[in-house]
Amino acid sequence: MKNVLCFGDSNTFGTDPADPGTRHPLDVRWPGRLASLLGDGWHVIEEGMSGRTSVFDNPLEPHRSGMEALPIVLQSHCPLDYAIVMLGTNDLKEMFNASSRIVAAGAEMVARTIRDYDYAGCGPAPRILLVSPIHIKPGVPYASFAQSAVERSHELSRWYRKAAERNGWLFLDAATVAEPSDLDKLHMNPEGHARLADAIAGILLADAAR
Repeated sequence: MKNVLCFGDSNTFGTDPADPGTRHPLDVRWPGRLASLLGDGWHVIEEGMSGRTSVFDNPLEPHRSGMEALPIVLQSHCPLDYAIVMLGTNDLKEMFNASSRIVAAGAEMVARTIRDYDYAGCGPAPRILLVSPIHIKPGVPYASFAQSAVERSHELSRWYRKAAERNGWLFLDAATVAEPSDLDKLHMNPEGHARLADAIAGILLADAAR
């Protein structure tokens, strides 16, 4: 059995852009669809949280730092064969004033922490798939995002790709296969979740077959 950790924010949690207080059903969210695509012999662990950042503490939304959550998550779910990290959108919030390069550095730190964690008898460390998140569309209605977040979201993939290459990780630019809904400019609709699941399944199956 191969265990796959999906560690992300509201687009992993499955926030529904038609009603941001709700969540897509399990079989619509990309981790749930991924489990169906991978089939028998794979166990997909969904670890998405709305508002989650890579490394930043948000006093308005406490306990959202990915780095803060990691020790509990990794100890709870090991052993892991793959860890998918898709964080960075919330790091673009105005209060953090982070460049796209800094946002990517935060995601890289999360992935390195997963790689370097002391799994002891519950190891070895999982293979990392670093995913650069989908873009933010202009007119995003959430006050925490300034217009500059849209521009910076388009710059993330080149820095994420460099981080993946530097560390020998798998990489996917989610914006090449999915986009946010026109409803809230931030979260994926069911079609976006399906396309992202398809892309990730292809990467994992190809890697596992090597």
